[in-house]
Amino acid sequence: MRPAGYVRRRLPLALAQVAAVASAVFLLAEVLPGDAAVVLAGDDPDPERIVRIRASLRLDRPLPERFAEWAGGLARGDFGESLVSGRPVLDLVLDALWPTVVLASATLAVLVPLSVWAGVTAALHEGGRFDRCLTAVGVALYAVPEFALAVVLIVAFGGLLPVTALGGLTPATLVLPVAVLVARPLCSLSRLVRAGMIDALASGYAVHASRLGVPERRVRYVHALPNAVAPAVQQLARTVDWLLGGVIIVEAVFVIPGLGTLLVDAVADRDLPVLQGLAVLFAATTVLVNLAADLAAFRSAPRA
Repeated sequence: MRPAGYVRRRLPLALAQVAAVASAVFLLAEVLPGDAAVVLAGDDPDPERIVRIRASLRLDRPLPERFAEWAGGLARGDFGESLVSGRPVLDLVLDALWPTVVLASATLAVLVPLSVWAGVTAALHEGGRFDRCLTAVGVALYAVPEFALAVVLIVAFGGLLPVTALGGLTPATLVLPVAVLVARPLCSLSRLVRAGMIDALASGYAVHASRLGVPERRVRYVHALPNAVAPAVQQLARTVDWLLGGVIIVEAVFVIPGLGTLLVDAVADRDLPVLQGLAVLFAATTVLVNLAADLAAFRSAPRA
């Protein structure tokens, strides 16, 4: 099957998945105790004041009516307005998207080449000192939660590097968050590249190319490497989805005003339109990233 045909076949399912996730978030938010009217009413609210606020926010209407209005607006590209700030949800999401995209891009710029280099080097020295060290360090880092590693790095390097992004995102403020975000994906990606490289170098086409006199460097990096990274593409897609999802803990620890921070605030304020907008964004990102990963794996994997 050609890639274009594969995409056309997957798109209807992808749209259905995005709609299902957004609808589930809408319905699950109704189960949460309280609503935006309770939050806006203050710490010791008057019940009558809550009723008035709920009516002004149109939260007193039946659930099917509100769901139909939301679905109709979503079909037109209208995500509604925040119940707390009154700003358009799309503006809030776009404002918070940029810091997350910058953080995710910086992480990927470090993660991808470092993972490939570590995995290939370990494969070329299988069983050697570097390979054993990579395994030991990888297991240790993968077992450390992000918030714990963030605290350790803040204590260790807080005097040398800024530990918050309150003054804006700069290369210096990105160093510690990127180090935290790179640690765990590096462990899994490098091991996948290592395993793929070992299999690729031992495969028939690589052995045959060596017998034909093809230079060893070309066998490794032209013939073996593209097939070696194919198993890691799916894991990289999950990593990208995880990064664009906001990485809530890391953004909270380093005070980065990204999507994760916006999501936490929306849950605390019971701001349903913002939750819905983020759900649509996260679902669409997951579907598109995994579709791109499937296509990349299809193009890079060996085929008869």
